[in-house]
Amino acid sequence: MKAKAIFERISQNSFLKQSFFTLFLRVSGAFLLFGFTVFLTKFFSAKTVGQYDFVRTFLLVVGSICLLGFDQSILYFKGKLASQNALEEVKVIYAKMIAMLFFTSLATLIIVLIIDKETINDYFSDPEVYSIILKASVTLFFYGISVLNTEIFRALDKLYVAELFRNIIKYVPLILGSFALFYYKKETYLVDVFLIGFVVLSIVSTFFVFVFFSKISAIKRTENFSTKEIFVKSYPIAISGMALFLLMSFDILFLKKYWNDETVAFYSVGVKIMTIVSIIIVTVNITVSAKISEHFSGQNKAELVRILKNSARAIFGITFPVILILSFFSEHILSFFGNQYIAAKQAFLILIIGQGICSAFGSASVYLNMTGRQQIFQIILLSAVILNFGLNRYLIPIYGMNGAAVAFVSSTFFWNCISAIIIYRKDKVNIILH
Repeated sequence: MKAKAIFERISQNSFLKQSFFTLFLRVSGAFLLFGFTVFLTKFFSAKTVGQYDFVRTFLLVVGSICLLGFDQSILYFKGKLASQNALEEVKVIYAKMIAMLFFTSLATLIIVLIIDKETINDYFSDPEVYSIILKASVTLFFYGISVLNTEIFRALDKLYVAELFRNIIKYVPLILGSFALFYYKKETYLVDVFLIGFVVLSIVSTFFVFVFFSKISAIKRTENFSTKEIFVKSYPIAISGMALFLLMSFDILFLKKYWNDETVAFYSVGVKIMTIVSIIIVTVNITVSAKISEHFSGQNKAELVRILKNSARAIFGITFPVILILSFFSEHILSFFGNQYIAAKQAFLILIIGQGICSAFGSASVYLNMTGRQQIFQIILLSAVILNFGLNRYLIPIYGMNGAAVAFVSSTFFWNCISAIIIYRKDKVNIILH
């Protein structure tokens, strides 16, 4: 009876229903990624897996720069337009974002072409790095479209479609391509298959975007955002997003420079498992981000506080038992990928326990962006990036993976803590679990 009552409560509460279904899709994606990673580590060399993780990191960092924060600011614009019943304007904003994305991606490719090939290869002590970066640069525009389209789905309240693309569909080209590479014994082309997958994803997701756009009723436009306005509101988020990705990328870059591709592969496996914890945080934040913008713009503080309190409790309540399970079975979990991956155990424990502590800060990661304080959040994250860079530069040459994990956890705790303090001082809103 108690279980039935809980189920009925979830089904009647739209916030809980969305959060749990989104969480289900994200966890499904995590298990899909887990299984695929096991396949990679079992049948592909650690060097090839390390190259794949390196190019994935490159796309995350440089792609966030090219996107100029559009993948987050589209939710900010949607919140403002929803309060004015002017969702038709989303189409115009999307078109302008695509145009700017094309020019930033093209500019990045030109810069890579200008840089001397040997300079990059010598820095990483790897003759293959430049060709990998060049291929990734060619793919940047398609990568950006696939990311932006996923957020467009969310802005159009197609939350489940967005999560299907984010957590399931985006892995399909890579998984199918990897199986084909294994079957034909062409494992060295893993990076190429990974990049081509984004071309496919961009085409498929764009088709769905136009289908959903066609269903939006034409209305009298009440507000016309210029390209300059879109850029001004988005670029602080871009810097914040880039900072977040740098926090998750300096460790990979320094491990590749001071250690090797195999170490990158071992550490990256630990990071991927850690995403099970971060999935919970991101899932709840995805559900509430547009609502935070809407209620803050409407000066509905009571509803805003209620949403933030519920999100903090949901994040920590689900995160805590997951951390206990991952910690207790850490060695067994890592051994799934191969006995050599147990070398990442200590780093893995540092990462997941640190992530668990940070989960107590609830929706601090989206509150400032969704309430027009993008520049404040930008400064906080840039400070965290400087801290992270310094810690990685000092710790990784000495302590390897463990140093990388300590640097990541320390900088993540730093920006969460500072954000919570500023939010309370400005709005008298307690973002922390209580």
